[in-house]
Amino acid sequence: MSDCDILVIGAGHNALVCAAYLAQAGYKVIVLERRHKAGGAVVTEEIVPGYQFDLGGSAHILINHTSIVRDLKLTEYGLDYIDIDPLFFAPFPDGTHFTIYKSVDQTCETIAAFSPADAENYRKFIRTWMPMAEGMVEAFNHAPTPLNLAKYLVFNGGIDPKKSSQINDVIRSYGQVLKHSFVSPQVPALIAWMASQSGPPPSEPFSAPFALWHPMYHVSGMRRPRGGSGMLTQALARMITAHGGAIHTNASVKRLIVERGRIVGAETDNGDVFTAKRAVVSGAHIQTTFKMLGDSAPPAARDLVEKARVGNGFGMVVRYAVDELPNYTAKPLNAGQTQGEHHLSMQFMCPDISYLERAYADYLAGRPSRDPALISMTWSAADPSLAPENKHVMFLWAQYFPYQLADGATWDQIENDVEQNLLATLRRYAPNMTNDKIVGKLIETPVYLERELGLPRGNVMHLEMSVDQMFMLRPALTMGNYRAPVKGLYLTGASTHPGGGIMGAAGRNAAAVVLHDLEKKKI
Repeated sequence: MSDCDILVIGAGHNALVCAAYLAQAGYKVIVLERRHKAGGAVVTEEIVPGYQFDLGGSAHILINHTSIVRDLKLTEYGLDYIDIDPLFFAPFPDGTHFTIYKSVDQTCETIAAFSPADAENYRKFIRTWMPMAEGMVEAFNHAPTPLNLAKYLVFNGGIDPKKSSQINDVIRSYGQVLKHSFVSPQVPALIAWMASQSGPPPSEPFSAPFALWHPMYHVSGMRRPRGGSGMLTQALARMITAHGGAIHTNASVKRLIVERGRIVGAETDNGDVFTAKRAVVSGAHIQTTFKMLGDSAPPAARDLVEKARVGNGFGMVVRYAVDELPNYTAKPLNAGQTQGEHHLSMQFMCPDISYLERAYADYLAGRPSRDPALISMTWSAADPSLAPENKHVMFLWAQYFPYQLADGATWDQIENDVEQNLLATLRRYAPNMTNDKIVGKLIETPVYLERELGLPRGNVMHLEMSVDQMFMLRPALTMGNYRAPVKGLYLTGASTHPGGGIMGAAGRNAAAVVLHDLEKKKI
């Protein structure tokens, strides 16, 4: 007797999305999660008493380009989204600032305050690249077959092969494209800093699409689940159990069980065995999945996975419980004010593209960036449930930071010094954020991300998001269709197309492939 129809390894948001679609289709699903609660890297916990900290992803942008919330009726399972507008705020050392609103017109008004030319350039940038950005969204929402990529990125994506200038831009680095699109440093700095959230630096060839995606922020907007980012995964978990599924936490899988070339189940560290009648889906990192397969994986596939580039980490985050919000010199609060509309948004600190490139140069040298680019996220300004009355949470994400340090030091030795440098960098923009404003904190170094969230080498994207590890090549050429090279085993998560970020498309796409194969009796 089998324990379930489909066994899912890992309870990250993509794995849960996949499990939810399969449960909705009537299959009995069991999910095994190594941590004490479902959610993976989309989870919220009370680390400092009274303060809710997201341990991983925070901004819900990409998922708004999917039908997942509607398809799975997640509002019925407790998901309550708060619309966030403005989206991004960027203060600069010279006292200028601008804001990205969902409205392009509102955004251009703030840019025109320091550069009327770039207000028009921004409008042109959005207009020019919107078709391609829309095509990328559709490509992300489907399995990366040659037909789908041609359909969505070329025919429906507004790329005209006859326009050589457009093709040249697409294959350039995003730093080159942005420098040629604007006259002031401010607008390129924000777009570049947002583009670099996937990892590639501004100088990386073929990276332009990370910036050319930017128009879609004006379509999707940004949302936050009330109560924290992890409320998305908790709603997914409730939906799965309501449809007869089960989620086992503290159930770390040590091996996947393969018999006569077909996967039949998994064994946990404590010796429990779970069997699946139909299929197994792994939402774990691709290299972790293959470690669990061991010698059952075909040698050629194992070699491809071992060669997949995880990289040397790239970012870290410090979660703070604070007495007050940052008061930016470029946009100071009025007397009696405790917050402004810019505190609702993500607050970007990166003076120009060269600054970002210097931070990356430190990373390449194997040392923490001395002048890191920062994003401050003060979600309690929009959601007071995250902190006690008149108190706040502040999450500082920073780049670039190597997992392995060149001088032989360990992160345990240097994490406090690096954290203080992040805070000092923030004070260049918001002098009020002194140590006495800090109630408590959690430092998430690349090593912490690996140890606590199962992200090898601290890469929140699982694998580097370079062009040779995207679309059909993610995680490897023979596995880009969510099917592993073992009968009955499927893949999802950030190791698969379209990669990292809170989107859920990898889970939805993988579920569609599993359901297709079940219907065709291929498994």
